Amino acid sequence: MNLQELLETTLDGMGYELVDFEIGHGGLMRLFIDKPGGITVDDCVTVSNHFTRLFMVENIEYERFEVSSPGLDRVVKKPADFARFAGEMVKVKLRLPLPDKRKRIVGKLLGLEDEQVLVECDGERLALPLSQIDKVRIEPQF
Repeated sequence: MNLQELLETTLDGMGYELVDFEIGHGGLMRLFIDKPGGITVDDCVTVSNHFTRLFMVENIEYERFEVSSPGLDRVVKKPADFARFAGEMVKVKLRLPLPDKRKRIVGKLLGLEDEQVLVECDGERLALPLSQIDKVRIEPQF
């Protein structure tokens, strides 16, 4: 079982969703978790304690471990996320620029269709290939 599968399976069994995870410099491992109703500090402590023991048993090395809520600007990554957050404003960061030289797009998420992220930006409907997208994040509206 790879690390992502281990994280997803374990979190699912605990009643949490794995939103994203990062492995950074210096051995930092960071989990972003969510659940209906949101994440509390106690949730982060519970998950952190559980994974600390699990990583020891599974012999998974890390230097620092952090557990966090996804935040207001959460990443939109899984196919279900694109349906769940359709209608929300998002910020899309592309790997390669569009013909008009834009690499960052802010617009309303319309969904995911045929491996294309659909975004309405400045009255134009854009179909952005999923393979060309670096990251999609919710753009909080205040």
